[in-house]
Amino acid sequence: MSIPTASDLEGTVLPALTFRFREGAAWVERTTADVFAGKRVVAFALPGAFTPTCSSSHVPRYDELADAFGAAGIDELVVISVNDPFVMEAWEKDQGTTRVTYLPDGNGELTGALGMLVDKGDLRFGSRSWRYAMVVDDGVVEKAFIEDDVPGDPFDVSDADTVLAWLSPTDAPLDVVLVGRDGCSHCVRAKGLLHDAGIAFEEIASSPRRLKALSGRTSTPQIWVGGDHIGGADELEVWLSARAAA
Repeated sequence: MSIPTASDLEGTVLPALTFRFREGAAWVERTTADVFAGKRVVAFALPGAFTPTCSSSHVPRYDELADAFGAAGIDELVVISVNDPFVMEAWEKDQGTTRVTYLPDGNGELTGALGMLVDKGDLRFGSRSWRYAMVVDDGVVEKAFIEDDVPGDPFDVSDADTVLAWLSPTDAPLDVVLVGRDGCSHCVRAKGLLHDAGIAFEEIASSPRRLKALSGRTSTPQIWVGGDHIGGADELEVWLSARAAA
């Protein structure tokens, strides 16, 4: 079967379905209305739990950008996969994400109703979801991001950054990494500067080899923004001042 286009999906009212979730030792049932009604939701679907791209890129990036999605008017992030509730619960624990709802479409009912159920029998996967994302406003598909209907598993338009750019085209999030170490007063200062500027960052523990390989320096902290090496705390302060003045 052919994959629907984005225009085919946009305007679609999500069907009334009931999903079973596994939470600890308990079964919990939620309907389509429970998940989507009265909210603006970004839902993204993928071929399967524990698969490489889904686990390393697709889900983690949505979790990383949850605050930015919230600022863009999104109430909830939902990942959909044609997997049973036990698998989805285990995958959620393995991912360690805290701001994405894992929706088990075990029978493929939602996926099939949207025309996104595909045969992965050649891989011995059975029926799975095509990779796509959608902005759903009160149960109606507002915008769809559907990967091209080509062989393999394309991952070009359903990623978190693409969806967020559509929602908030002039306010792209900053990706900041700080390499630091315990007991470093300049690291504390740099982290304070980032916090005061409202900029989220990821901290990585330093080692001499890591610092030399990445920056050619041996001092901490070293800070990168969007792939650009800013430098230490002093350079960060200059960069933040210039950004504020722009």
